[in-house]
Amino acid sequence: MHLLYLNDSGSTVNPDEEYFVLGGISVPETSVRWLSYELEKVASFYAPQASDTLEFHAAEIFSGRQSPWNKMRHKSERSAVIQKVLHTLDVAKPDVVAFACAVHKASYPREDIVHHAYEEIASRFNRYLQHINEKTKSYQRGIIILDKSSYEVGLQNPAAQIRRNGNRWGNYMSAIVEVPMFVDFRASRGIQLADQIAYSVFRRYNANDPSYFKLIEKRFDTYNGVICGLAHKIASYRTCDCPACATRPYRQAAS
Repeated sequence: MHLLYLNDSGSTVNPDEEYFVLGGISVPETSVRWLSYELEKVASFYAPQASDTLEFHAAEIFSGRQSPWNKMRHKSERSAVIQKVLHTLDVAKPDVVAFACAVHKASYPREDIVHHAYEEIASRFNRYLQHINEKTKSYQRGIIILDKSSYEVGLQNPAAQIRRNGNRWGNYMSAIVEVPMFVDFRASRGIQLADQIAYSVFRRYNANDPSYFKLIEKRFDTYNGVICGLAHKIASYRTCDCPACATRPYRQAAS
């Protein structure tokens, strides 16, 4: 079983933000305890007396407006926290894999952006599991876990429809178990790491700041030279040189 923790970054309605991002990390069930342990070590570093209540919410860390991050006056200090969390992936096994979808909102004015991003990631996660099963001759399945405070009502029905009827491309989510689960952000280090990944992708596309993204770029699912785990949904994708667009099959064929 593989658990895909997902979280969001950016707003679907804020006109000052060009992008909405859904992103996270796929973890085999055998590595879940390890991941929690590594993030607890980071929490203990910053809050030795209250590590179990320290939450890694990337946007709050970056802004420094809330406790305990408001005690760090310099942006570089707060940035180091985000980097330290992301660096826990440096020693993760190869089967701990990142996924994200960055949607350029203006390119899809009549679509449900959250549904669009979820369908994209669910399809890519399903394909990732199928590739594993083909390679190992096994039957690995996956479940998607999201932050309970985000889109629980709005995603339940679309996710069930995708699971039952297949995605927009006619492919069934055969390797994904049921509809997504929703858990409390405070109780799940996996969801908190997903938040950091989504924020890193959001900063890469919305603010043209790759400083966090470059720390996780090699973690995205890659198959036959194509970065399958990262989707950049924008009308001008044919001329975009980001890693997701540049490795698309048609771009490789054109070169």
